[in-house]
Amino acid sequence: MLVKKNETYTVEIIDNGYNGEGIAKIDGFTIFIPNAIKGEKVKILILKVLTSHAFGKITEIIEKSKHRKESDCTTYKRCGGCSLRHIDYEQTLKMKQNAVQSLVNKTLKNKIQVQETLGMEKPQNYRNKAQYPVGINRDGKPVMGVFANRTHEIIPINECFIQDKQAEKVAKFIFDFIVKNKISIYDEDTRKGLVRHIVTKIGKKTNEIMCVIVINGSKMPKEQELVEAVTSNFKNVKTIVKNINMKNTNVILGKENINLYGEGYITDILGEYTFKISPLSFYQVNPVQAEKLYNIGVDGANITKNDVVFDLYCGIGTISLFMAKYAKKVYGIEIVEEAIEAAKENAKVNGVENTEFIAGDVEEILDDLINKKSIVPDIVMVDPPRKGLDNKSIDNILKIKPKRLVYISCNPATLVRDLAKLEESFKIDFIKPVDMFPFTNGIECCSVLELKKK
Repeated sequence: MLVKKNETYTVEIIDNGYNGEGIAKIDGFTIFIPNAIKGEKVKILILKVLTSHAFGKITEIIEKSKHRKESDCTTYKRCGGCSLRHIDYEQTLKMKQNAVQSLVNKTLKNKIQVQETLGMEKPQNYRNKAQYPVGINRDGKPVMGVFANRTHEIIPINECFIQDKQAEKVAKFIFDFIVKNKISIYDEDTRKGLVRHIVTKIGKKTNEIMCVIVINGSKMPKEQELVEAVTSNFKNVKTIVKNINMKNTNVILGKENINLYGEGYITDILGEYTFKISPLSFYQVNPVQAEKLYNIGVDGANITKNDVVFDLYCGIGTISLFMAKYAKKVYGIEIVEEAIEAAKENAKVNGVENTEFIAGDVEEILDDLINKKSIVPDIVMVDPPRKGLDNKSIDNILKIKPKRLVYISCNPATLVRDLAKLEESFKIDFIKPVDMFPFTNGIECCSVLELKKK
């Protein structure tokens, strides 16, 4: 093998990969290089060599891309969150479109042209949810921030350019209170100590803030003093929740929530609807783009007043309500029971009466509705987790043959894989990437499929 670990090479970046990393070749052997941009000439140090490819890092940029920009964040390379922060925003949108197009070209029989990525007008401070790990650093001092990429070392963050500024201030205030009052902090190695995470959520339209303090125990010292300190300094904090998580796990939130202040939820407005957001409920982290995404899906579905709609993986019923306005009836299915309760509540709050929400495994409930209850949808909407649709659900969709299928996905690889299984029976009208996560490698897509006429 010509490429050796710890050796230096000069290479040209011929492409950018799915995660935004630069791709180079040395005598046909592929090298992946983070923070490199297509068209650049760079000097690299090889860090790791595998049988089919290697990984390197830039030691010098010899010829710089016109799309390269100075990053405004000092920690993005270490935290790995905004992996595209060194690239002009407009170029990142093209990269995301190209990444999806590449998957389409490799996988689908119908080589459909992927539409341009829909970007944000203001791609800063867009996130409505922050999850800050709390721990002890190497010097034995308390620290709050984000995990360094692929490690559990916590990097302190002075300012994050994608998190909401108000919510960030509240989290820092809570952390300072914990440190000042010598409240113990969780140690991952010994599994002792109390405070594990500080989570904040904010309604972007309502400005309401929720604070969730995740603890390794049932009680925290000075709970009421903390409540008084936070609420007197931040008038828009509507609820403070203590979340119990005593498991040795990477999952941030435990299942038990205890309200220290307020009702245990906040509200936000998406489109013309008000939504209740609880600690465990899923709500899109970028509601500005979520509204655009849902409208693309709803418009593409072309729903009429005679249509029955299935919304699979419906969460707290966000897109169900968007579709209910045009449909005869919408059935929402979601495995998280708390999310289904929230969906029912959201329908009630908004006066929407033509929805029915069912808690359970999508695969089983879908099977039950179709095969036992003989409820056949005209339109199916899916927004599955990263792993995509299971084969049974795909088989059921192919069996019932809805006239249109709307597929929203946070993972283009599984989206295109599933479209390949469906394209024999369905014509793919379009695939539209929507930039839900500016400056990160995350790509959200909306695809609309139409049943082929015999």
